[in-house]
Amino acid sequence: MKVAFPTMGNGGMDELVGEHFGRVPTYTIVDTETEEVTVIPNTSVHMGGEGDPPEIMARQGVTAMICRGIGRKAIALFQELGIDVYCGAAGTVRDSLDAFKRGHLEKAGIGDACESHTYHHHHSH
Repeated sequence: MKVAFPTMGNGGMDELVGEHFGRVPTYTIVDTETEEVTVIPNTSVHMGGEGDPPEIMARQGVTAMICRGIGRKAIALFQELGIDVYCGAAGTVRDSLDAFKRGHLEKAGIGDACESHTYHHHHSH
């Protein structure tokens, strides 16, 4: 299983998980079977490149995205591509992967937004 984290640099397992999912400089991908760690640059539209982060992760074969916070639109894009999203990551990639493996992170559902990325929209009908 390939698990991805939005990260602040090239530190691999010891890198901090970034707070703003789409605007981090790197994504760290861990293959939980081989323990291979890959760090890729964020080349998405948020950073002046092309495509959305979910598309980049899908091309890398990622099956789960683990982050601190993320918006509804990004969660929906991930789900369309068959990638599960888990929220509540904190500390380093190693810390967050450990929490994920122990079942301590919350899986995001359709229509959810995770804490540090919650938006309040008021609609009057």
